[in-house]
Amino acid sequence: MGDQQEARRARVRFSVVFAVHGAVTGTFVTRIPWVQHHLHLNAGQLGIALLAPAVGAFLAMPLAGHLAHRYGPRAAVRALMASWCLSLALPALAPDLLLLWSALFLYGATSGMAAVQLNAQGVEVERRLGRSIMSGLHGMWSAGGLVASGFGVLAANQQVDARIQLAVTSLALTVLAVLACNGLVDARADARADTRPAAAQKAGPDAGPDAGPDTERSPRREAPPRFALPPRSALAIGLVGFCAVFAEGASMDWAGVYLRDVTGASPGIAAASFTAFAATMTAARLSGDLAVRRLGPVRTVRAGGAVATLGGLLVISTGSSYLAIPGFGLIGIGIAVVVPLAFAAAGRTADPSRAIAGVATITYTASLSAPAAIGLIAQSVSLTASFALVAVLTAALVGTAGALRQNSTAPHHRVAARGGSTSGNAVNATARGTSAAKAGAEPTGRAGSASPGSTG
Repeated sequence: MGDQQEARRARVRFSVVFAVHGAVTGTFVTRIPWVQHHLHLNAGQLGIALLAPAVGAFLAMPLAGHLAHRYGPRAAVRALMASWCLSLALPALAPDLLLLWSALFLYGATSGMAAVQLNAQGVEVERRLGRSIMSGLHGMWSAGGLVASGFGVLAANQQVDARIQLAVTSLALTVLAVLACNGLVDARADARADTRPAAAQKAGPDAGPDAGPDTERSPRREAPPRFALPPRSALAIGLVGFCAVFAEGASMDWAGVYLRDVTGASPGIAAASFTAFAATMTAARLSGDLAVRRLGPVRTVRAGGAVATLGGLLVISTGSSYLAIPGFGLIGIGIAVVVPLAFAAAGRTADPSRAIAGVATITYTASLSAPAAIGLIAQSVSLTASFALVAVLTAALVGTAGALRQNSTAPHHRVAARGGSTSGNAVNATARGTSAAKAGAEPTGRAGSASPGSTG
């Protein structure tokens, strides 16, 4: 009973932490047009700058598991969330492209490591409760991003200097994150509570419960590996997640710029594009379990891919912001539940630990590299051509969704169908520091992105 009560309290606090993580993302993306205008960057230069978070996250994520192993998961989450929130203030202070790239590198590095540990601890709380909660946690990530983006829209409409807004928001979110982290569970501390007989404990940490004095000393628990390549079983599933998270990352970071440059929208209307995207994605995540139970994961992803493709076509086929904003909303609805279902499928493979970590690496990297790719295509061709690629990738979901139809090969790693999350080895998979489960974004993604699992 005590563990259940502790887990329930941790769930509430984790919901706050996930919301804070999403709020950092939602705050920043609404001020990207300000940063671009302030530094006089063209689309290609902005794309290069937005590549920095992907590089930072990719290089730093493998370190997250080692931080948790050395200092404990709770301390790691607290420190990484504080660093992630504080990094929000840096991009607006950069005086040139080089320092902007450096600031965004740190922004991506702290985001990736925080997302890894958030999802690892979220799965641990889910295991203790005995029911799926990851979908709800990623929904809170989306809600945090939605609320923060609303403040960003107001700030843009009032022409508030982004340096002031991001600095104040950064400090407020840091305090909130640190306070919320104080009540989180510490899986490492629980792991140290060895309840075996004294003789078995003396024999070594890996000795069985009946080990006696003559049992050989087992080696100490090793630190998690720095990087684990995904197995083949994760590649097809990761491709599904890649298509969805690429569309998410592109829409989050470039929707405002698209509306301003292509449709001629005002700064306030341009910032509202992310709000529309985040609102529809949040609503879809909170109600997506019903669709999965009725249609199953494959049909749900195929239907979502069709809806997202319709939204993409609406974005690129019109020069009106009043039609493009609903288009971005449809993209959000269509891709909302893809990443959780991808992780659910990975948990049903023969090697769920590596598969989950591999899918997370693919999706989270996609969420952070998509904005840079969009910028480079926009500079070479046009911004409309960039979002044509988004429409192609969402259409690919219709054909690739079959990869999520997998039979369980590891019954003891049962996946909760509603939330698309896993228990058991999922904690170890994420704690290895290879990536975070998003979902969102999420941060997949973004992460969530990708919610932190796409970030998500």
